[in-house]
Amino acid sequence: MPYYGSFGLSNAPRAGCANRRFAWRWLAQSATLLTALTLAVSPSMAASTRVAVAANFTEAAQEIAAAFTAATGDTAELSFGSTGTLYTQISQGAPYEVFLAADAERPEKAIAEGLAVAGSRFTYATGRLVLYSTEPSRVTGETTLTEGAFERLAIANPATAPYGAAAVATLQALGIYEAVRPKLVQGTSIAQAYQFVATGNAELGLLALSQVAGKPGGSHWQVPAELHPAIDQDAVLLEAGRDSAAARAFLDFLKSPETAAIIRRYGYETGA
Repeated sequence: MPYYGSFGLSNAPRAGCANRRFAWRWLAQSATLLTALTLAVSPSMAASTRVAVAANFTEAAQEIAAAFTAATGDTAELSFGSTGTLYTQISQGAPYEVFLAADAERPEKAIAEGLAVAGSRFTYATGRLVLYSTEPSRVTGETTLTEGAFERLAIANPATAPYGAAAVATLQALGIYEAVRPKLVQGTSIAQAYQFVATGNAELGLLALSQVAGKPGGSHWQVPAELHPAIDQDAVLLEAGRDSAAARAFLDFLKSPETAAIIRRYGYETGA
């Protein structure tokens, strides 16, 4: 009996050739499918980027990072802090690839000092300042500040946190800064300033609207924008992320309509 290969294909030569062609085609298709499945599930194909995020943007950034992973398969590793503290870390070599600041000044400075990629800076959100209390009827408007009937007012450190600087500017614009200065309790970041109010260590806080938007209970007054400089929050690609496809993809995602909707839901304004 003639032998026509290792697949046990015998009998007539014509039938053997047809069977062999089918077998090789089946093996080729199976190999292609196996390769595709392997690439689809291989963790090595997913990329990650390290993102430094201003503390006021914590909850929004966490939701955006989850949406980014769902859309791309890549991940964003988030680190939070005051903008000034994060900038110091970046200038000292911290391996962040993307910087989401709470101001425009430090991303611009990062480019000028060679820490970030020129042309990559853009405003991803504009923040709003609020006077907040956990008590439902405590805050009624600017008179809650100007009447001075409180013992402690929490703000973020104005030297490192743009929301703290906006708080000081607001108090100065109302003409009460010197009067209330002894009552100020400074947090290292806007997140710590919120904790002072949430735990009752301060009756009031000048905080980010994003921290209280949608939270049940309490009371707040949205500070008019003309009482302080605009809180434009800029993003920038850092030099450590220049060649990172995931870092660039995250910044692109930050500009998307999907992300703009998330940002607005947390009380920020966007250009989209």
